[in-house]
Amino acid sequence: GLVALNGIDLNVNKGDFFALLGPNGAGKSTTIGIISSLVTKTSGNVKLLGIDIDKNHSLAKKKLGVVGQEVNFNQFEKVGNIVLNQAGYHGINMKKAKENTEHFMKRLDIWDRRDEVARTLSGGMKRRVMVAKALVNNPELLILDEPTAGVDLELRRSLWQFLIDINKLGTTIILTTHYLEEAERLCKNIAIIDQGEIVENSGMQELLSRLEAETFVLDLGSELKKIPQLDGFTFKQNNPKQLIVTIKKNQNLNSVFTELSNRQVKVVSMRNETGRLEELFLNLVESSGS
Repeated sequence: GLVALNGIDLNVNKGDFFALLGPNGAGKSTTIGIISSLVTKTSGNVKLLGIDIDKNHSLAKKKLGVVGQEVNFNQFEKVGNIVLNQAGYHGINMKKAKENTEHFMKRLDIWDRRDEVARTLSGGMKRRVMVAKALVNNPELLILDEPTAGVDLELRRSLWQFLIDINKLGTTIILTTHYLEEAERLCKNIAIIDQGEIVENSGMQELLSRLEAETFVLDLGSELKKIPQLDGFTFKQNNPKQLIVTIKKNQNLNSVFTELSNRQVKVVSMRNETGRLEELFLNLVESSGS
């Protein structure tokens, strides 16, 4: 079931880490399908790294790696061969193909599984094989469609780290996800798609700065027996050595610190409560009238 896209306009710059976010059925996969030309578009044009995908399809394909949601390799083949054959398919010479295969399989922690038959791997491991397969020709652009759906937490974290690293080295990445914290952790720019239309397209920081309130988790050096009463601030506690504070846009966290130090309570560390995007997302989708 493909979603009709209504004149989507997206610009993803070289070196970007770009998120395409939206509820299921919003049109994310259709968009990815068109960019990677797995789906034939009825109108519009797509340029990949300056190359028109219709006019110069094979050159565009060379610069692109795609990791879809479905397992896209022969389950009865050995893992190492799957990645190596993909390099061969791109016309990379054998020496380089072997180097790239080993490099990416090692980076993704699947090198020691190279002689195992693919179908014996867990879902998360299969996902890693798909990523290695997509990267073996060193594409300039990597597209990932829901890369961590159904992947266990540990795997997800290490996959994130890997993506951050290759992005730093220059690979442009487009990621579709419905995990908002994933987009928040990884991406520089973000477009939100709902019912085939882009309802938002901006930098991640800029988007987050539009949130009305922000929640911080403060870890304390000593136990706090009583929650502070401060005008306009909302406090919660999950345990005595932690304080969770929600501050509105125009408020300042300093008054909270002052109040705590007056009570001889030291703040050891603080971090943002994730889930900020969730709120924003709901507001955006509601205001776009769906």
